[in-house]
Amino acid sequence: MKLNNGLLALEEDYVFSEVSRRVRRFASQNPDARLISLGIGDVRGPICPAVTRAMRQAVADQARQRTFHGYGPEQGYQFLRQAVAAALTQRGAPVPPRDIFISDGAKTDLGGIFDLFAPGGAVLLCDPTYPAVRDDCRMRGMRPVSLPGTEANGFLPLPPAGDGEVDAVYLCSPANPTGAVYDRDQLAAWVEYARSREALLIFDSAYESFITDPKLPRSIYEIPGAKNCAVEIGSFSKVAGFTGTRCGYTVFPTELQVRGVSLQGLWRRRLASRSNGVAYVVQRGAAAVYSPAGRQQTARALAVYRENSRRLAAALTAAGLPHWGGQHSPYLWLKCPRGLSSWGFFDFLLQYGNLVGTPGIGFGPMGEGYFRLSAFGDPASVEQACDRLPRTLEFLR
Repeated sequence: MKLNNGLLALEEDYVFSEVSRRVRRFASQNPDARLISLGIGDVRGPICPAVTRAMRQAVADQARQRTFHGYGPEQGYQFLRQAVAAALTQRGAPVPPRDIFISDGAKTDLGGIFDLFAPGGAVLLCDPTYPAVRDDCRMRGMRPVSLPGTEANGFLPLPPAGDGEVDAVYLCSPANPTGAVYDRDQLAAWVEYARSREALLIFDSAYESFITDPKLPRSIYEIPGAKNCAVEIGSFSKVAGFTGTRCGYTVFPTELQVRGVSLQGLWRRRLASRSNGVAYVVQRGAAAVYSPAGRQQTARALAVYRENSRRLAAALTAAGLPHWGGQHSPYLWLKCPRGLSSWGFFDFLLQYGNLVGTPGIGFGPMGEGYFRLSAFGDPASVEQACDRLPRTLEFLR
């Protein structure tokens, strides 16, 4: 039996698994510690009433012969595809329902999209970036090529010079982990680059709902020419609290072709073999996110996380720690004080402040010396964390 060399080459522990391991060990040794987690990007608030009401009705549908649903369409029910398309169109990114494909979350499609490529191809990844994407590249025999994100470029790398062959580019905006957001001109440069190289631009818009400035694009399809080179992967996890319910979508424009081959057609064929679709109950809940009540209720939940971001940013400023993100993102990216390494600062915060974050090195080599905090917490815990942070840093003086 021959094993997958790409899988064998992965680091033994995924960064969030190692965070959990260290936290469990500390908690077992310090049972009285009151830990506050600002680490993993998991929401804390419940799913809103409009969504749960729709899901209860969908469960009732499944209990009646007349309204029972078995296998659904692999690409998603039309009612949800229409709702997603209408929302994108309303935001200035017109997309027809036929281009929408429903999934059980952005992470699934981010991994699966590399099935489209022959092994050995090059994928440009911002560094630091969401670590699962780099792992997905390696597992499928692709070659990740890092684009350094630095303080000098605002953690927003632009297209590289040179004529090297490129198969795909992965961008996340607002970015995980740095919270940086590409503007229209910057995304236009990436669209031009992808089209000139006949490369696929993979645009991760999981955090688009945190953008409040109308001048900043929330969809790649707000950029002219993007439908000829880009797919967009969206999620209900953060906007509607679906981290445990699981639903997302990917947009494959009809215009997107490579050497005369429709990528939408390839994706549709892949889904036919790989998926039986997302549960009817979940899709009904996701569609309710776009109802008038759903929009109002999810907006209130997002406002809580935005306020958490504001408080954390104010605490970091008061503590004199350079930081980025937070304004249009649930993540704050800070520079570790006193030259501490990422894991060194993690252990310091855990021991002296009983605070949990995510070490930057887990997002790539360029993340060393940086640290990510998440605003996905309940307000009371975030307020306590903001009080603890300056007192904790006193131990470094």
